[in-house]
Amino acid sequence: MIDSNKSFSIAVCLAVPDQHDKSMRLSQKLSIPLVSHDTDEYEFLLLYSADGLTLKHTGENGFEPIMVSFTSPTMTYRIKYGGGRSQALARAVGLKKGWQPTVIDATAGLGRDGFILACLGCHVHMLERSPILAALLEDALQRASGSEQLSEIIEKSMRFSETDSIDFLQKLQQEDYPDVIYLDPMYPERIKSSLVKKEMRILRGLAGNDKDAEELLTIALVRARNRVVVKRPRLAQTLGSRAPSHQITGKTSRFDVYLI
Repeated sequence: MIDSNKSFSIAVCLAVPDQHDKSMRLSQKLSIPLVSHDTDEYEFLLLYSADGLTLKHTGENGFEPIMVSFTSPTMTYRIKYGGGRSQALARAVGLKKGWQPTVIDATAGLGRDGFILACLGCHVHMLERSPILAALLEDALQRASGSEQLSEIIEKSMRFSETDSIDFLQKLQQEDYPDVIYLDPMYPERIKSSLVKKEMRILRGLAGNDKDAEELLTIALVRARNRVVVKRPRLAQTLGSRAPSHQITGKTSRFDVYLI
């Protein structure tokens, strides 16, 4: 069920008639209205198109529709030219020849980093507690599983659960502890909201500000076998009071690595 405390209104829109059953099931799962046509009565609309499930903002403010896709040109380019195991993300989780770590991506969001890690050889379990983001992710994984190039990666190297990560990690049995826990909590609010990417502003509205991120880090540090990696803005303070073992810094973001 969608959190009623969120400051936005949302509905499922039946944009394509032959998607009626899927749209109805999504409406019932999320406990939100199903509308038969595009309308500005709601701030956001979830709709199935020929390409996949899309989140559309109905206002005239320049927000582009959001659809999770692991086969998009952007993701294809990142896989091909992103630097492989030499890129910052791979170095942060400790990827090296002969080691294919198990990774829990505890704040999956749009699933991009988790998918990249799976493509690089990790066994990734993505967790996401926002029902809307979870719906977008599940739809993307289902579409990618039908891709000749990606089906094996999706089947053998990726799992997804719609769940609260703190609750999930607290209940995790010791034999199931992952090698790495990866955290990418929502970035802190900036004073000038115009500096925040429009996509991030939408995601913050959907998922909240991750005010329990420090609590999540605390439990992650006793559930990971090898390390915890936290993605942060390049100039942001570290999450919590514990100093990371080391940091890998890029142009706009950095990875704080906590070795166990």
